[in-house]
Amino acid sequence: MTDRWKSLDFAPPAADAVEPESSVLLDYHDDGRIAVITLNRPHADNAITTEMGARLTEAVEEVAVKTTVRVVVLTGAGDRAFSVGSDLRQRNQMTKEDWLRQRQAFDRTLYTVRQLRKPVFAAVNGIAYGGGSEIAQSCDFIIASEHATFGQPEAMIGLSAGGGSPVFLPRLLPPGKAMQMLLTGDPITAAEAYRLGMVNELHPQGELAAAAMRIAEKIASNSPTAVQSVKRAVQLGEGQPTEQAIATMMDAHWRSAIHPDRAEGIGAFNDDREPEFRDADF
Repeated sequence: MTDRWKSLDFAPPAADAVEPESSVLLDYHDDGRIAVITLNRPHADNAITTEMGARLTEAVEEVAVKTTVRVVVLTGAGDRAFSVGSDLRQRNQMTKEDWLRQRQAFDRTLYTVRQLRKPVFAAVNGIAYGGGSEIAQSCDFIIASEHATFGQPEAMIGLSAGGGSPVFLPRLLPPGKAMQMLLTGDPITAAEAYRLGMVNELHPQGELAAAAMRIAEKIASNSPTAVQSVKRAVQLGEGQPTEQAIATMMDAHWRSAIHPDRAEGIGAFNDDREPEFRDADF
């Protein structure tokens, strides 16, 4: 490996690597209230093929219509990588038309993640580069293992990043730091991402999954209608004039005020018991 690629610390998968039966796993926990979506090509650092992107889209669309699901955790299989982004070995054989067709499919995947009404957060367990980092950025927030790294190396291979990082990185990091990452391709450590506010929590590798489940269980215990409403208020209000953003917020607030979950939540507080919230209304 030349010095140019050493900072990225990953290599293409072996040509004879055995593919798993499913490149994306979807599991349900806590009586179906928590969905865990796992990028599952650990032998290839969870590099994203066309087929894997399509399966990820299907998994997100499946949980989107399950009324029992209240929160989604997105993570990677293995101890080494969340995802190194698009599979460059597959892309090496593509025509221009194949490339653009895959790009459209990946755009749909990321859009589906961003538009999910339910809370979705990334548990980044290792390397998150290129499209892998952009998947994490498309979630509502990120937690990470202490040895995770984040990078956008697209410019190093002649590409302008196209999965959202030119939009989202300057919102998650100081704009100058985001620009440096995009222009140089140099990654940052999880500790640096945490210090700068891109990552909410850091955990030892062996404790990340348990930490993700604790957060998911806390979210799932709240009113799904209220949680989805406040997420929507944040999304729609971002970048809007103050009074317009407040109007959006108040619309969500008034809808929750007349929902049965409001009476249940206040009643449970006064009765000193656990609330029994309804599944979200569509």
